[in-house]
Amino acid sequence: MSADDAIAWQQYICRACGLIYDESKGDPDSGLAPGTRFADIPDDWFCPLCGVTKQDFELFEISTSTCASRRPATGSGIPGRSRGAARARAGRSTVIVGAGCAGWQMAASLRALDSEMAITLVTQCSGDVYDKPMLSVALARGIEPEKLTKESGAAAAQRLNVKLMPHTVAVRVSPESRQLRTTRGTLRYAHLVFAHGASARQLPQFPASLAWYINHLATYRRFRAALAREASKPQRIAIVGAGLIGSELANDLALAGHAVHLLDVVDRPLATLLVPEQSCLLLKAWEALPIHFRPQCKVLTVNTEGNAKELVFEDRTTLNVDHIVVAAGLQTSQKLALTAGLEWCDGISVQAQTLMSSQPQIYALGDCISVDGQVSRYIEPIGRQARTIAANIQGLPSQPYEHRPMPVRIKTTSMPFTV
Repeated sequence: MSADDAIAWQQYICRACGLIYDESKGDPDSGLAPGTRFADIPDDWFCPLCGVTKQDFELFEISTSTCASRRPATGSGIPGRSRGAARARAGRSTVIVGAGCAGWQMAASLRALDSEMAITLVTQCSGDVYDKPMLSVALARGIEPEKLTKESGAAAAQRLNVKLMPHTVAVRVSPESRQLRTTRGTLRYAHLVFAHGASARQLPQFPASLAWYINHLATYRRFRAALAREASKPQRIAIVGAGLIGSELANDLALAGHAVHLLDVVDRPLATLLVPEQSCLLLKAWEALPIHFRPQCKVLTVNTEGNAKELVFEDRTTLNVDHIVVAAGLQTSQKLALTAGLEWCDGISVQAQTLMSSQPQIYALGDCISVDGQVSRYIEPIGRQARTIAANIQGLPSQPYEHRPMPVRIKTTSMPFTV
């Protein structure tokens, strides 16, 4: 055994998207064989998920004191202890609402600390595991929608030993009795975690029957299927909103040969993330692509004729397209939080120290929360949030969650930016 082999394998986390590079596994897709030490990775290597450089990774460590405090298995193999073990598991059961990145991270963090805790995941979707940032680059990379799923929900549930309730809607919370009512029955909990994220912001002039609101894999698959049905000719696509998602989708669709009209009420793309000079560089790069950016415009209504859609603007001009994609930001549903009487400030208000809501034993993380009135709808913080909540649920010392600056990789591949 070499001296290098004697050193424990380490993991490094991307500060932009939360991807973890495991030295023992490497990254074969980008040419890094299993066993490749992080120090030996070439400096021009980039994150396979979001595209930031090696310099934007940092050592990923789980506190050794926390690991040493993991709960042992309860009464396994001891005669006469099964009933007591079941009661003990029920007494520390956790129900998680949402099976996106936040929900699965939460389940994994809890399971890492307690092998016996009863964990139930309630989700409106199938619960399949996938990387959401891939939705805005998959078309140009030639990745078929079915290849985006990394692990089925059923397989992830089996791996983590959790009960998955797919295609189930959480309806009401009763904090006094610690019960969650769902469309498949009522669940009791010792701890409840909201991880249901946010959905695409709806605009009244774009009803869901006429426009695509792409924020989940299921909708993205339907959108790709609609494009595939007209594969004989490029599609005319209007994207409403030139922010991060809108600009990335515009770039991806244009690289695939579709004619894209990118619309916004502001005067430049990515106005909240880029300085004017950077927006100009992006527009210059787009000149080689079938992207037409239309600034300072507002759509009043949408008319339909056959499969075509006519957008009518405030200045009474019109635009005919085959598809409309609305990328006007995210919004978090307040409905479930209201039933629990949770404090709200553009999201579920949680304490930074514990990420507990205004109701005891109800926590929240991910896109659905606000800390001191601030939201942070990026992937990187979710892992830290999950570890903070898991430690508090287990009664262990935890690192308080805090907002901190992070690199954001803008995947407009014709002219990418890290800000």
